[in-house]
Amino acid sequence: MCGIVGAVAQRNVVEILLEGLKRLEYRGYDSAGLAVLDDKGQTLSCVRAVGKVRKLVDAIDENPTRGKTGIAHTRWATHGVPSERNAHPHMSSEEFALVHNGIIENHDALRSQLINDGYRFDSDTDTEVVVHLIHQVMSAGQPDLLAAVQKIVPMLHGAYGLCVISTRDPETLVVARSGSPLVIGVGIGENFVASDPLALGQVTDRFIYLEEGDVAEVKRKSIRIFSDGKPVERKLTRIRSDLSEIEKGEYGHFMLKEIYEQGAVIKNTLNGRISANHVLEEAFGIKAKAIFDQVNNVQIVACGTSFHAGLITKYWLENIAKMPCQVDIASDYRYRNIIVRPGTLFVTISQSGETADTLAALRYAAELGYVGTLAICNVATSSLVRESDFSLLTMAGREIGVASTKAFTTQLCALLLLSLVLGRRNGMDETTEAGYVKDLHKLPELVEQVLSLDKAIQELSISFADKHHALFLGRGNQYPVAKEGALKLKEISYIHAEAYPAGELKHGPLALVDDKMPVIAVAPNDELLGKLKGNLAEVSARGGKLFVFADESGGFDDEGDYKLIRMPPVPDVLAPILYTIPLQLLSYHVAILKGTDVDHPRNLAKSVTVE
Repeated sequence: MCGIVGAVAQRNVVEILLEGLKRLEYRGYDSAGLAVLDDKGQTLSCVRAVGKVRKLVDAIDENPTRGKTGIAHTRWATHGVPSERNAHPHMSSEEFALVHNGIIENHDALRSQLINDGYRFDSDTDTEVVVHLIHQVMSAGQPDLLAAVQKIVPMLHGAYGLCVISTRDPETLVVARSGSPLVIGVGIGENFVASDPLALGQVTDRFIYLEEGDVAEVKRKSIRIFSDGKPVERKLTRIRSDLSEIEKGEYGHFMLKEIYEQGAVIKNTLNGRISANHVLEEAFGIKAKAIFDQVNNVQIVACGTSFHAGLITKYWLENIAKMPCQVDIASDYRYRNIIVRPGTLFVTISQSGETADTLAALRYAAELGYVGTLAICNVATSSLVRESDFSLLTMAGREIGVASTKAFTTQLCALLLLSLVLGRRNGMDETTEAGYVKDLHKLPELVEQVLSLDKAIQELSISFADKHHALFLGRGNQYPVAKEGALKLKEISYIHAEAYPAGELKHGPLALVDDKMPVIAVAPNDELLGKLKGNLAEVSARGGKLFVFADESGGFDDEGDYKLIRMPPVPDVLAPILYTIPLQLLSYHVAILKGTDVDHPRNLAKSVTVE
């Protein structure tokens, strides 16, 4: 979601801040801004703009500013409409500037208190209360900026990543983390902060990840980190910046690039985790065996696309591992009275590992008596991974496009490995496991075969150029695939799309079907194909326009009353992964025809770090 960048150096930091914001554009935002202290640390200049970072660059070109200490931000609105007055940084008395990711839940009470104390508010945001609080406590006698932030942090309820600068304590950045990620970039004679190390790849490859509750003082030549008011040491991590991950190369959009990377990243996800005929359980970590030996039930919690991965996994766990599984949306999970069965494994799924609702669910689960917590995640240094008992990384590489593609299919690969490991403990014999693993070895090649259908799918997409609604159908484990296909179409093309189990057509959705309603079906050659064909006949009988992605051996006639994309024969267990890919391509090409912003769809953010 929102992005933070900060720098303290012996050189002008404006270009560093702007470059950092550009690298965070993938996260989604509606406005941008920066604040810098002049070279003498006496004057604080703030520039803000609505829209893309390039608007901020234009504003700075018109009113040049420079400084050696500064902070910058990309905002995604949670309090107050997108506007220049609501953009970050926020200031207090021309002496303090602050940027903030997250939500301050008690901001109304704090605002009323500050207004009574004589403070005037220039924005509608929750963030502005924080910078005024810092000004208030420092004016009351706190000796420095660090002490002021430490003083106000207990007053804040909610989630936040904060970074503040002040003319009263120049050449200093102070940051605080509670529920929103922050990292310190370590330079030579200069230091940096950011919400994502990607923002700082142009200036350093050394990072310190702040833990929950940390407050840090960052100066040019020193870094001090505190937890509960006491000095602490945090590990220094070296991360290689791979520019190829943040450049589109030959592709028109990051989304298309990431769709085409799926064969390679799936191979990376499987490498070292399967032998010729066996899942290597050690890939889950040293704690895994002892926990897996206790598991007889699985609870999955996730959001969005990751939730769809969980729904597919439920079928795998029930069919392969013969094990019950519950799947919950993270934003609802922690507000229920959860009954935990003995022997239940708690599994979270997240691309970023910083999804606020999923993290909150994990922290709630820690109180409920699960046998262990497993994170399926793409970011090794994320909060979700660090706070879980063990994890399996998806090896998707950085995913820039807001609409998830390669992260989803690599999540499915990791979750299929989990299903096989648990199945081994519940009666699955070596021959059966070897068959599944043999199929997994074929998966990268099968992905490339599906991608070869791109041109045909592009031609098919023309039929959607003037449509405003669409219906997706699937049966069994293809129903969550249909849900993911509908989500992709509405995310980036803004076409209203819904998914249903095909067997539910007669229970309501059939009323929507007419000659203006495209109906997309996923039809692998499995035990439910006959049932699905009957459902599709119901659509045809009512004049619906059918678009079917079907196994080439599924018996569909080229002359049928539908448009057909023939899929290669695939093993049943891999069908959810492979049938997802043509739906990704369809949504992409429809969005191109619609002229939407494919990589940055309106109102959406890549990493949702607030509730």
